[in-house]
Amino acid sequence: MSQTAASELDQATLRQAYGTFPSGVVAIAARIGDVPVGLAASSFVSVSLDPPLVAVCIQNTSSTWPKFRDAAHIGISVLGEAHDVAARSLAAKTGDRFAGLTLETTPDGAIFIDGASSWLDTTIEQELPAGDHAIVLLRVHGLEVHSDVAPIVFQGSRFRKLVVEQH
Repeated sequence: MSQTAASELDQATLRQAYGTFPSGVVAIAARIGDVPVGLAASSFVSVSLDPPLVAVCIQNTSSTWPKFRDAAHIGISVLGEAHDVAARSLAAKTGDRFAGLTLETTPDGAIFIDGASSWLDTTIEQELPAGDHAIVLLRVHGLEVHSDVAPIVFQGSRFRKLVVEQH
């Protein structure tokens, strides 16, 4: 095993190391005015059951995230294994991020992606600076679980499917 010294760390090496950890992928979406706004994130984590809180990490350079600060509610959709194309569209810098997707919108403006493993209706609780990202803490106001939909996994810069072991 060769170890990289702290003085030798660069973004490519860090990205490679961080990429060994598999994570789910979420769509973050809301209606801002009359326009659906969305992005994809693989840095989603549950934080607290009481109160119900989740968090995502958003790059400081995101031109999409600032639009969410005006959202009454934000929808978090845990993307299913059939959403590999959707995850790439939602992560794109240009074009229609919602092309080909069926959306459901709440009266408060949270947008959910059809075919997701779960939906969380959230509001921004707090935003904390964290290096080149912000940690966004979100309060969960409602949810819907679709336990028959397997989640998509992002690992090593690739989308993957979970394999269920048979016992």
